[in-house]
Amino acid sequence: QVQLVESGGGLVQTGDSLRLSCAASGVTFSTYFMGWFRQAPGKEREFVATISSSGTRTYYVDSVKGRFTISTDNAKNTVYLQMNSLKPEDTAVYYCALQRGFRLATIRRPDEYDYWGQGTQVTVSS
Repeated sequence: QVQLVESGGGLVQTGDSLRLSCAASGVTFSTYFMGWFRQAPGKEREFVATISSSGTRTYYVDSVKGRFTISTDNAKNTVYLQMNSLKPEDTAVYYCALQRGFRLATIRRPDEYDYWGQGTQVTVSS
């Protein structure tokens, strides 16, 4: 049974940084994407970033390019989201998710991810 556990959220001010972590357990397949999504109150869940299991492919939503970095430590089965220059519009619950296989056409779609964490709140005050 795959389990994803996020940590690292919190309350910060505009311009600050945070690093989110997602620890995965029970992953028995070798090819997958690990992604980060976010959901603000009253809005749909939005793709933020994703990384291939090899760590060689990363993809971002345009609004976070240059500010957020996704990375993976396969030895620790952990994916990170380094968030710099945070803005109030980054405020949301951030979710970690895993998509089995290698399906590039669907890596930005939350309904194409197979496993989800419980989420961690990120609040950026102005």
